[in-house]
Amino acid sequence: MITTRVRGIRGILGGFVSLLATLSLSIHAYAEDDPALPPMNSEQWALQKQVDNIRIYTMDQPGSGFQAFKAVAELNVPINNLMAVMINPESCKEWVHNCSESFAFSKGNFHDRYAYSVNDMPWPVSDRDYVLRIRTRGNAETGEVIMDLNATPGMRAELNSRVRVDRSNTLYRFRPTDDGTHMVWVQHTEPNGALPEWLVNQLVVDIPIKSLQALEAVARKTKYLGYRIQWAADGNIKAVVPEPP
Repeated sequence: MITTRVRGIRGILGGFVSLLATLSLSIHAYAEDDPALPPMNSEQWALQKQVDNIRIYTMDQPGSGFQAFKAVAELNVPINNLMAVMINPESCKEWVHNCSESFAFSKGNFHDRYAYSVNDMPWPVSDRDYVLRIRTRGNAETGEVIMDLNATPGMRAELNSRVRVDRSNTLYRFRPTDDGTHMVWVQHTEPNGALPEWLVNQLVVDIPIKSLQALEAVARKTKYLGYRIQWAADGNIKAVVPEPP
């Protein structure tokens, strides 16, 4: 009975922490960091775990009991494949751990758009949902693409059956390499609900690993092949489009 209860609690917490990984826009200045997040190159990042091509770092955040994480991965897939995944508003269900629903809503464009996603939580914990503003920018000279995902909870009405996550900031940075794509993922979320901070901080190390492993596999699917990045005259990313036949 004790073992069953422990597994149940860990399952709930694991599902909860997985929502931290939910996904994923005009450019006025090219910058590497989201001001709401700790800098990517800060010396305060502490390496917590490495699995093959993925390294996970964490950092304490002022005024928060929940740590930010940074995932650094060398993905053996071209950046074009990865961007084809990222522009699909339903792809969250394919690679983000426990993402059960995801779709675009409201008016938007490639550079500035909105998405709604749900993380399936084990009973009796309520499912968590996100309303995210997604902004995409790039640099034709380096081939880099950066995506900012920020919680905008007021953009969509809340449901009684779900708990809205109202504070979450994420940055994805993709850079092409000779062997595929170098990806950096930085995120900090203030989750709603009463869960032990130390347990959440332990589990948050493993969730990005599972998600990135899935992303690498998903990006090799046939439906994400044959895409290319279009660059605008000003050097910003313009679109991700199918290669002409």
